Amino acid sequence: MGIDPATPSPARMYDYFLGGKDNFPSDREAADKVKAVIPNTYDIVWENRRFLQRTVRHLAERGVRQFIDIGAGLPTQGNVHQIAQEVIPDARVVYVDNDPIVLAHGRALLAENNNTTTVVQADLRDPATILEHPELRALIDFEQPFALLLVAIFHFIADEYDPEGLAAAYRDVLPSGGYLTLSHLTSTGADPAGVAATEAVYQKASSPIIFRPKDRIEGFFEGLDLIDPGLVHLYDWHPDGDEEFRTGWLYGGVARKP
Repeated sequence: MGIDPATPSPARMYDYFLGGKDNFPSDREAADKVKAVIPNTYDIVWENRRFLQRTVRHLAERGVRQFIDIGAGLPTQGNVHQIAQEVIPDARVVYVDNDPIVLAHGRALLAENNNTTTVVQADLRDPATILEHPELRALIDFEQPFALLLVAIFHFIADEYDPEGLAAAYRDVLPSGGYLTLSHLTSTGADPAGVAATEAVYQKASSPIIFRPKDRIEGFFEGLDLIDPGLVHLYDWHPDGDEEFRTGWLYGGVARKP
């Protein structure tokens, strides 16, 4: 898959929201349209980023040494491998994204860290290609517990691609003691006009965006045991005193496979 500068990319829009520079005018234009209808978009993106960081640290502190981050986006501050390796220096991390810019920038960032971390270009909608990828398999031991991170990515999967079936395919490969971390934009309690306007902007991007109700998001964890505090607004997941971003636009949780 090549780079299309004219079509907004969710990964590059996310980079722009986070204050990064790895984006094109089309990405910035689309992102600005989202901010026009949801002015606190910056807070939403950073709220999600803080959730990701807290969950990785939480799991690493409990001995998880392997992480697969699908839909990782462009590298920024506080990446998964940086957080995990602060706790476990030899923690192994595989980043997966379908945007070729993520692959190029990620590999440049990780050039000196390639014994424990790598980046794979693949599509979330093709679990077999991801889970059997030789670079992923070289780092991740599927016989040992690992954490699968699906953070702010499933809301880019349209219903026609069977998100519940995809979630099941990823859950199935988790070994006993493995974890699933997931966050998702929600329509529950959200401003309907903001939801509709945001979905309309992303219809012109390389991936649409879909807000889903809380009960459907919880279904992505089927068969796993949600750890305390369950599926909650992101700012309520093991707050550490740095919860300056409290928007209520996303639900998230971490679940363990029995």
